[in-house]
Amino acid sequence: MTNTSTGSGRNWTFLTNHGHVLLAIARDPTARLRDVAAEVGVTERAAQAIVADLEADGYLHRTRVGRRNEYTLNPAGRFRHPAEADRQVGALLALFAETPTAETDPQAGS
Repeated sequence: MTNTSTGSGRNWTFLTNHGHVLLAIARDPTARLRDVAAEVGVTERAAQAIVADLEADGYLHRTRVGRRNEYTLNPAGRFRHPAEADRQVGALLALFAETPTAETDPQAGS
């Protein structure tokens, strides 16, 4: 993850690390946490803690497949902040984790 500096000189993003981890797993449900951590820009231990938080609150389910984990997301989960509590995280997942199709990706038809 690359943070870009704003005019104020402070680095910040609109999504939390929890949001970034959820999106990384949505893009690749069999990703190793090491790879998720690298994509998000956190330590592997932080990624493990975030996944544990997401699992404990029902946003994802972890299944052991051989030596790896496979994740199933719950798009019906609600946002935690009261201002967005009436919205499901599936809308966020659809916005950022959408896989390109021939209709949305001009190179897919080539």
